[in-house]
Amino acid sequence: MLKILQYIVFDLTRSRWSYFYFFFYLLLGFGLLFLNTDLSKAVITLMNIIIVLTPLIGTIFGVMYFYNSKEFVELLLAQPIKRSSIFLGQYLGVAISLSASLVLGIGIPFLLYGIFLSQDIFNFLFLLLDGMLLTFIFVGISFYISLCNNDKIKGFGYSIALWLFFAVIYDGLFLVSLIMFEDYPLDKFSLIATILNPIDLSRILVLLKLDISALLGYTGALFQKFFGTNLGLVISLTMLFTWVLGPLYFFIRHSKKKDF
Repeated sequence: MLKILQYIVFDLTRSRWSYFYFFFYLLLGFGLLFLNTDLSKAVITLMNIIIVLTPLIGTIFGVMYFYNSKEFVELLLAQPIKRSSIFLGQYLGVAISLSASLVLGIGIPFLLYGIFLSQDIFNFLFLLLDGMLLTFIFVGISFYISLCNNDKIKGFGYSIALWLFFAVIYDGLFLVSLIMFEDYPLDKFSLIATILNPIDLSRILVLLKLDISALLGYTGALFQKFFGTNLGLVISLTMLFTWVLGPLYFFIRHSKKKDF
């Protein structure tokens, strides 16, 4: 598996899309710090971009790479190599490469501006961790959807539709539910609904770490009461890691039965 992982990472380092992704975040970081020297405000602005853009890039790149490397995978399957090693190496290679581009692209500008000497260092590192977890989550989801659909158009469409659901539609349905059932206690429902969406969960955790949950009103107070505690933080991170492992488990399981 390690050799496959090394090959894929090396292959992606030669991809122009990896460089584009890296330089996009690099220029974004320098641009935000140039326009606003306040590191706290820059981190908040960066959060709004990373929470939405990182899952989208992970989804698109995951689908594209899976279908484009299909012939290479078929060649590996003809060798005496475990299927789980092939697909796990492929998944980790893509997820790690995208995560490295994110961390280096954002980290370099903030490092030069002295983020490690600022009190916002922990908030910044937590934001990067969130971005990495979202990358692993949506690369896994896109790989699983692509594996289940031989048609590239369908795989791409389903993956983008799922990202759109989590990023936009889910929040709309959530708000409609809160309005329709406002006469009922919705505390537990709100917490569960947030946990079931990795994008919303990541956003809430970063907002709480930045100590600006008051902007969310009553909902912010509710989230602060639960997610702001050590137990809430552990449960939230556990759920994010579960979101990482869940799609990966089904992806590896289905790959063992897939007929190529």
